[in-house]
Amino acid sequence: MTDDGTAAVAETGTLGYEQARDELIEVVRRLEAGGTTLEESLALWERGEELAKVCRHWLEGARARLDAALAGPREESSEDDGGSGRAAGGGSG
Repeated sequence: MTDDGTAAVAETGTLGYEQARDELIEVVRRLEAGGTTLEESLALWERGEELAKVCRHWLEGARARLDAALAGPREESSEDDGGSGRAAGGGSG
């Protein structure tokens, strides 16, 4: 059983967001359905915690990338908007 737990932890490092999310959904379904032993439930809970960490890691990385992308071009686009707004207004007519 320790080999299975160790493998599960090792696998989470290579999972993409969608894979981790889908597996987490399945873990939650199995826990909610019941019918598992205490040992199985604990193993599922631990796996769910690891998967949640993977998802959180991916989401935090995505947020950081979005923040960086929005922060950089914002200064440039505010200057461009003034010029492009006049060109768009003057071009139709």
